[in-house]
Amino acid sequence: MNESRIKHAAYLDKIQTPEQASKIIKHEDVLGVSGFTKAGDSKSVLPKVAERARHEKLKVTVLSGASLGYDTDADLAKNGALYKRMPFQADPTLRSSINNHDVLYVDQHLGQTADMLQSLDSFKIDVAIIEAASITKDGYIIPTTSVGNSPIFTEKAEKIIIEINTTFPESMAGIHDIKLLKKQPNREIIPVTHSDTRIGEPYIKINPEKVAAIVFTKVPDCPAVISSPDEKTTAISNHILNFLEKEVHEGRLTESLLPLQAGIGKTANAILSGFKNSPFKNLTMYSEVLQDSTFELFDSGKLLFASASSITVTEDCSKNIFNNFDKYKDKLLLRPQNISNAAEVIKRLGVIGINTAIEFDIYGNVNSTHITGTHMMNGIGGSGDFARNGYLSIFACPSISKEGRISHIVPMVSHTDHTEHDIDILVTEQGLADIRGLAPVERAQVIIKNCVHPMYKDQLLEYFNDAYKLGGHTPHDLEKAFSWHMALKTHGSMKTPELIYN
Repeated sequence: MNESRIKHAAYLDKIQTPEQASKIIKHEDVLGVSGFTKAGDSKSVLPKVAERARHEKLKVTVLSGASLGYDTDADLAKNGALYKRMPFQADPTLRSSINNHDVLYVDQHLGQTADMLQSLDSFKIDVAIIEAASITKDGYIIPTTSVGNSPIFTEKAEKIIIEINTTFPESMAGIHDIKLLKKQPNREIIPVTHSDTRIGEPYIKINPEKVAAIVFTKVPDCPAVISSPDEKTTAISNHILNFLEKEVHEGRLTESLLPLQAGIGKTANAILSGFKNSPFKNLTMYSEVLQDSTFELFDSGKLLFASASSITVTEDCSKNIFNNFDKYKDKLLLRPQNISNAAEVIKRLGVIGINTAIEFDIYGNVNSTHITGTHMMNGIGGSGDFARNGYLSIFACPSISKEGRISHIVPMVSHTDHTEHDIDILVTEQGLADIRGLAPVERAQVIIKNCVHPMYKDQLLEYFNDAYKLGGHTPHDLEKAFSWHMALKTHGSMKTPELIYN
């Protein structure tokens, strides 16, 4: 029954167990694995690699699209199987190994990994491990719930292992739009002019001679865990919706807006969910990840079409999608992430990018990756691709956390991922700051007025006023710029004005 998913007869002799296939991978190999935010990742071979590392000398470099699901990254890290990981991760165990210097980590714009692999001939891929729903008669791969970097991995790999996941219906064939771009400087125009533009093939074209093993598995994607909107995330969503309504009223946007992009997680999902009860209609998405909120918007009739690189949803949402797949199939496209996140396309379509921050400062610089400037959280992901190139770049976060011990608006961010030059809108549950066309001192006043929690507003105003007296285009008191972070580290709270100003 499972073998019916293999339409290329020459592959039938290559069917192996996950244990057998894992033996193809050698010490110091570089692996390119499918998977983007827990979707469409290796669920059988990589776990066996982690098991092998527990008993033998086996360290590998792992490249993916984005984060892997279940405990795959955790098991690889704790068993000492990882030498280097890139370009994104979201696992607490791996995060600890990275911050303890046990694993090297390259944090990279998700739209740039494929370009790096094409430009660095010395950066080889020994083995690509790719999840598939089925295989065509020519031996090509029909992916499952993500495309990510799989096309460039299979192009560069010496060997390919295909995991056929029978959890997913063969009817997934047709939702993928895959094109391998030429190496720069001979890169062609990417002719995506609307979210639903098709430019490629519905499969990953590979050299069948590279296929070393076929493995069958029946494990669903690791479900996303998304909390329901709360008071803060609902307030953030309402501020953004009100802002967009004003943009429509003033003639800068229509009721269909422009294609939407949103990052992953509770805040981003809540923001998109808010569009269900908005006056906007005939919406489209050009994003990197489709979450539960995407399918809520389909069901509400608000959303017409969504293009991305993966589908990352909760268990209940996944059941709804695949039990009613015909309802959604003609409204979806999954693309390679160097196309979903391509600067050229994002700018052409005028994407409205909505992403989340760990902290931002009074001048509009955003930290989205590092806690207190040093400890990696997850990674920059694709937020920079959209922030730098979108029609509107929106970043959101709560104004405070940890019972008020942390303010997420600070004098100077402890790590800069997105500079003030790439940001248009900053928003917390307190309000929204439109900083387009404002000079630094104007931005500071608008951000403090609209986004800062009342318990920190006077403290931040005092910092700004003292810095302003020192002069400069972007006023800072360098002796005090990181004093909030130091107070948090030393005393457990940023709310310590006597330490900061005396």
